[in-house]
Amino acid sequence: MTGLLVFWVIFALMMTGLYVTIAHDNLIKKVVGLGILQVSVFMLYIAIANVRGAAIPILKEGESLYSNPLPHVLILTAIVVGIATVALALALVIRIRERFGTIEEAALESAARDWSER
Repeated sequence: MTGLLVFWVIFALMMTGLYVTIAHDNLIKKVVGLGILQVSVFMLYIAIANVRGAAIPILKEGESLYSNPLPHVLILTAIVVGIATVALALALVIRIRERFGTIEEAALESAARDWSER
C-alpha cells in the first residue's frame, strides 16, 4: 500500500503545481507553481526507477538484481537544468517589473497593449 501512497502524493504535488500555475495572476506564483510541478515530475521518475530489493550496480558475489543508475543521473542533470530555468524565469520577472511596473498578468496585458500601440 505504501508504494501506491507515494504515487498519490506525487500526483497531489503535480496537481498543486498545475493549479498554482493556472489559477494565479502573479508571475512569481506561476514560477513557484512550475517549480512544484517540476519537482513532482522528478519524484515520479525516481519512484518509477526504484527497484525493490536491488543492489547497487557494483558486481558482488551472490547478487543477481541490480538497480540501474541512469534514471538517477538523468534526474540530477534535470535538477541542474531546472534550477537554471527558474533563475532565468525570475530574472525575466524582474525585468518585466522594471519595464512595466507590475507582475500581475491582467495589468501586464493592458500595459503591453498600450506599449505596442505606441
